[in-house]
Amino acid sequence: MSSQARGVPHAADAPLREATSSLGYLLKHAQLRLAELTGPALAPFGISGRELGVLLTLAAGEPASQQQAAQRLGVDRTTMVGLVDALEAKSLVARRPQEGDRRRNVVELTETGRETLRRASEAATEVERQFLAPLSPAAAAEFTRALRTLI
Repeated sequence: MSSQARGVPHAADAPLREATSSLGYLLKHAQLRLAELTGPALAPFGISGRELGVLLTLAAGEPASQQQAAQRLGVDRTTMVGLVDALEAKSLVARRPQEGDRRRNVVELTETGRETLRRASEAATEVERQFLAPLSPAAAAEFTRALRTLI
């Protein structure tokens, strides 16, 4: 019986173990797994995880320009224009000229956008709860705190 068949690690497995233990690998694959769960949960609301992030950002404070929202989310201006265009086509946000500077548009949630945000946020919260379920409540809270600290 080979050492691998007996459950003894093979020396050739060491680089794979090292790669799959790296923080970058773990964070990337945790995010991919969370996205796999989030996509179907948000599908009934007609939005993606990125679009939910935009809605959350726009709802979080004063009306914001596309550029301000892009800065808050850490996305480039071109990506933000595409996201806002898609949300506007779904009647979830509306652009209007900013008071005092008519060259600049402010993006705000519509009534439909606020309702979609409320319901989609509930679904996303449930997905996060399921994703973190293998951890104890204390470990899940600490994991979340640690990520906040890092970003």
